[in-house]
Amino acid sequence: MRRLSIVLLLCCLVDWSLNASLDPSALQSDPAVVNLRNYLRIRSEHPNINYAEPIAFLKSQADSLGLPYKVYELVPGKPILVMSWLGASPDLPSVLLNSHTDVVPVFEKSWTHPPFEAFMDENGTIYARGIQDMKSVGIQFIEAVRRLKAAGVQLKRTIHLSFVPDEELGGADGMRKFVETEDYKALNVGFALDEGIASADDDYLVYYAERSVWHVDIIATGKSGHGSLLHDNTPGEKIRYIIDKFSDLRAEYKKRLDENKDLTIGDVTTINLTKLRGGVQSNVVPEKMTVTFDIRLAIDVDHKEFEDMIQRICKEAGEGVTYEFEQKGPYVETTKLDDSNPYWLAFKKVTEELHLPIKTLVFPGGTDSRYVRAGGAPALGFSPIRRTPVQLHEHNESLNAQTFLDGIGIFEKIVTAVANV
Repeated sequence: MRRLSIVLLLCCLVDWSLNASLDPSALQSDPAVVNLRNYLRIRSEHPNINYAEPIAFLKSQADSLGLPYKVYELVPGKPILVMSWLGASPDLPSVLLNSHTDVVPVFEKSWTHPPFEAFMDENGTIYARGIQDMKSVGIQFIEAVRRLKAAGVQLKRTIHLSFVPDEELGGADGMRKFVETEDYKALNVGFALDEGIASADDDYLVYYAERSVWHVDIIATGKSGHGSLLHDNTPGEKIRYIIDKFSDLRAEYKKRLDENKDLTIGDVTTINLTKLRGGVQSNVVPEKMTVTFDIRLAIDVDHKEFEDMIQRICKEAGEGVTYEFEQKGPYVETTKLDDSNPYWLAFKKVTEELHLPIKTLVFPGGTDSRYVRAGGAPALGFSPIRRTPVQLHEHNESLNAQTFLDGIGIFEKIVTAVANV
């Protein structure tokens, strides 16, 4: 009984150490918090981003860490910065810590505090665009490396910290292009960490896969004419058939999700009508109409079978109905969560030692992890944020400074573990 009591006490101490609160004045002056707030004040929001300022900030961070860095500009005005910490065995596959520098637009009138002021309230909560998605994680990577270097730690594997553009636009001009280059291949990435999502409860969320993103336009052509008549073969009739069929599919997937509480949104295919276009005047039947669907294919969906279904629906709708993809993400191998993946075992061991409850999930949206996985390296999406409302892309996006600091300690141990695999 005495031994059990000691074990329980130690567990409580570990949990307390990750959630102990500093007073507000201490949080204000903490160097890592100051660093985070300075990064958040950089306006790197779409649609017109000047990446020069975040890149200048990151260069100064690399200099402060004593790390060499390189800047790659695969698309003019959209630089990628990679800083590197050489491992004791640099020939081994490296560990990539990836984050993106861009953030989504803001509607400033809807914010309680200016979104690029990084205002901190009396409870230590910081309000800023990008603090959850995902500038806090980028700084946590930097600060975890800073702590390890200050402690004189020598890791076995090389660590690369990558900061990429345009993730919020799908990553086409960022990580997607980068993984195809010889410069990326020279990094010899064996494992990567990237962004996750905050958790509102006690669990930390770990993402091992992503659904495939398909954005498809379905185009219907047909008889045009006066809006007072009942023409045959109109584009509107065909588009209605298409919308009905896709809506029925959507309802089927939604029912599956609603009826099985073990499923999350990342476990099912989602379909949403996002654009409907056509027509030139209210009394003229158009000769062409287009409907766009955002489709996220669950990881167990056969891509050929699903596209065959789209072809069949288009054929059933009538002649002159075609489709084309704005985006067609391929199937990407999931990151293995078993003994075949030593990085996962190292990651999981740390969470067990720190008594961090975790849930493994399929990411509901899209991140740069899918490009890293497609490039052949396993990747986990993980933002060490819990007991925090999810505010991705929302007004008043926020994060408590103490939660941010706790995450640095978590990454310090995780990075050590995976780099020493």
